[in-house]
Amino acid sequence: PYVMLSVTPKLRSLDPNLIDAAMDLGATPFQALTKVIVPQIKPGIVSGALIAFTMSFDDFVISYFTTGNGVNNISILVYTMSKRVNPSINALSTIVILLITLALGVVNIVPIVREKREKDGKTSRAVSRKAMAIVAGVLVLAVLGGTVGASVSQQRKSAEAIEKYGSNVLKLYLPGEYLGENVISDFEKQFGVRVIVENFDSNEMMYTKLMAGDRYDVVIPSDYMIERLMKEDFLQPLDKSLIPNMENMDDAVRGMSYDPQNDWSIPYFWGSVGLVYNHENVDPAVIEREGWEILRNTDYAGHVYIYDSERDSFMMAFKALGYSMNTEDPDEINAAYEWLLQMNNTMSPVYVTDEVIDGMMNGYKDIAVVYSGDAAVVLDENEDMSFYMPSQGTNIWCDAMVIPQNAENPKLAHEFINYMLTYEAAFDNTETVGYTSPNAEVFEEMTSSEDLYADNAAYLPRSGYDKDEMFHDNQTLMRELSRLWIKVKAAK
Repeated sequence: PYVMLSVTPKLRSLDPNLIDAAMDLGATPFQALTKVIVPQIKPGIVSGALIAFTMSFDDFVISYFTTGNGVNNISILVYTMSKRVNPSINALSTIVILLITLALGVVNIVPIVREKREKDGKTSRAVSRKAMAIVAGVLVLAVLGGTVGASVSQQRKSAEAIEKYGSNVLKLYLPGEYLGENVISDFEKQFGVRVIVENFDSNEMMYTKLMAGDRYDVVIPSDYMIERLMKEDFLQPLDKSLIPNMENMDDAVRGMSYDPQNDWSIPYFWGSVGLVYNHENVDPAVIEREGWEILRNTDYAGHVYIYDSERDSFMMAFKALGYSMNTEDPDEINAAYEWLLQMNNTMSPVYVTDEVIDGMMNGYKDIAVVYSGDAAVVLDENEDMSFYMPSQGTNIWCDAMVIPQNAENPKLAHEFINYMLTYEAAFDNTETVGYTSPNAEVFEEMTSSEDLYADNAAYLPRSGYDKDEMFHDNQTLMRELSRLWIKVKAAK
C-alpha cells in the first residue's frame, strides 16, 4: 500500500502519449517502459520502498516490546507463526492479499468510472443510492454476523464463570505454535470463558515481560526459567486440591529436579535434544559410535545444521568432552569453547533455529541438532531421517505451567491447568505439536499406536539415564557462554 500510494500519483501525472512518441522514434515496448516510463516514476518507487521498509521495521520493533495483556498485532502474530507452516498464516496471507487487491481495484476503478460519467454527462443518483444501500446492507450483515455471538447457554456459562472464578477471562502466555488445534476453543465452550493467548519466542523475552509488570494467569516457561522464577519469588504455590487431574501425570515427569514436589509447576511438554540424520547418507553405526563428535567429523563438512543457541551448543560440547552441562569449571568451559571453535572452523555448519524443521524435512542437510518434538515431525514427514540421543548424554527438558504471583485470575488458572491434564486436551496438544505429553494415558497411546508415534524414536524421551541432565538457573554461567558463543560464530 505504501508503494502504491507513492507510485500511483506519478503514473497518473504521466503524459499518455509518451509511450507512443517513444515507439514512433523506434523504441521497442520494453525500451519505452525502461528508458522512458520507469525514470519518470523512479522517485515514487524509491520513496515508496523506503516508507514501506521504515514503517514495517518500526511497526515490528515497537510492537515487539509493547504488545501484551491482550494487545497484539499482525506483525507479532505472523512472527509467532514462524515455527511451522500453519493454516492460520495461510488464511491471514489470503485475507491480506484480498484486501490489497480490493484497495487497488477501488483506487483504479473509481477514477475511471467518475471520468466516464463526466464524459457522458449522466449520473444516476438512483443507481448510486441503490448501490450505497446494498453496500451498507452487506456491512450491516457482516457486523451482525460477527457480533450475534454466544448462544443463551453460553451466556449463562459466562455468567456462572464470573460468579465462580471472579472473571471469565484467562490470559495465557506460552511459546508460539504450542497449542492443540481445539484446546482453547473447547476450554472456552466448556467453561464459558474467553482465553487471551499471547506468545513469546524465548524464555528470556518472557522473563522481561513479567519483570516489566505484564500480568498473565498461566505462563509456560522452561525448567531453568521456572527455577529462576521460584528463586525470585515470582510464582504462586499451586493449590493441588484444585488440580485433581494431577493423578493423570506420567511418573517420568513427576518430581523434576527444579520442582521435586510439583508445588509450583505442572508439566506441559517434555523431551530431549538429539541428532536427526539422514540414514541414507550417514551410517547409523558411525553416529552411534561417535555421538556428538560426529559434528566434528569432516566427512560431513558442509552438511550440518547447528541450533543457534549458546545453551544447546555448549551442552553438546560439554557432553562430548564428558563434562556436566552445568559445569562452572573455567578449564572445562574453555575446553568446550575450543571444541566448538574447531567444529565451526572445519565443518562449515549452518546455524539455524526453527528453520531446521523444514530444512531436514526436505533433506537439505544430513545431520542436525534438533529438539525431540521437532524431530518427531521431521521423522513423520521424511522416512529417510532417523533420531539418535548420544550415549555421552544430552539435555532432558520440561516446559511447565505456572501461575505468576501477580495473576489476576488464579482460580481460573487452576481450572485451565487441570483441564490441560485431561486425556482429550493432552491428546489434542501432543498430536498437533509433536512434543511428548505428560499425560500417562496419552503417552501410552501415542507410543503404542502405529498410526501415531509407535515407530517414531524422537517422540519417546530417554529417562533414567545418568548422563542426561536438566539445565539449572545460573546467570553468571550463561553470560559467559553467551560471550563465548558470539566469538565462536564470529570466527566463521
